[in-house]
Amino acid sequence: MSKRKTQHVVPNPDGGWSVKKGGSPKATKIFTRKSEAIDFARDISRNQGVALYIHGRDGMINEKKSYGKDPLPPIEK
Repeated sequence: MSKRKTQHVVPNPDGGWSVKKGGSPKATKIFTRKSEAIDFARDISRNQGVALYIHGRDGMINEKKSYGKDPLPPIEK
């Protein structure tokens, strides 16, 4: 069984927001504003057809967006 690929927008310990590939300790790119990080991560997720997880300052997942063939897609509100 293969692991699902994901992208994450997470708080950066040095300030700002990081975009990371799921399971990677290194940030793909760091941004000052969360909205910029989300835009960048959304583009990557759409191009790769993977899920995007957006975390809050506390590290908890606040939102999930699916851009691939997700067997259990989130309900859009």
